[in-house]
Amino acid sequence: MVENDDGYRIIDHTADIGLEATGNTLEEAFENAAKGMFAILSDNSEIVPRKEEVVSVEGDDLEGLLVEFLSRLLFLYEVEGMLFSEFSIRIDEQRGQFSIEGTAKGEPYDPERHSYPLEIKAVTYHMLEVVSDPPFVRVIFDL
Repeated sequence: MVENDDGYRIIDHTADIGLEATGNTLEEAFENAAKGMFAILSDNSEIVPRKEEVVSVEGDDLEGLLVEFLSRLLFLYEVEGMLFSEFSIRIDEQRGQFSIEGTAKGEPYDPERHSYPLEIKAVTYHMLEVVSDPPFVRVIFDL
């Protein structure tokens, strides 16, 4: 288990890896979960927030919303080679449907500057937990 002061801690899981994140708000807990995911992908390499990507996802519940949010960021990493270090999101709920609108800031993966320790295949629902008060999330990634 790796703990730090960034609002998340990486947890070991049999054949997989996960993280738990907190924040002053649920949005901050989601943002810290995203930071933790990129710490796994880039081993806490310094990621400079040079480029901004708009992130917009929907989910039927908060758990599904977290999976969609992290999966979208993972897609941007896999397809566009983007690593992110700063996030600013807003969670909204209307008529039982949840959404995130926000931004992720980062830069393209550079093998000379960023390490490549683990490959995340997917964000899973296994042991997934989202708590609004106090804000807390747990997610397991398939390696």
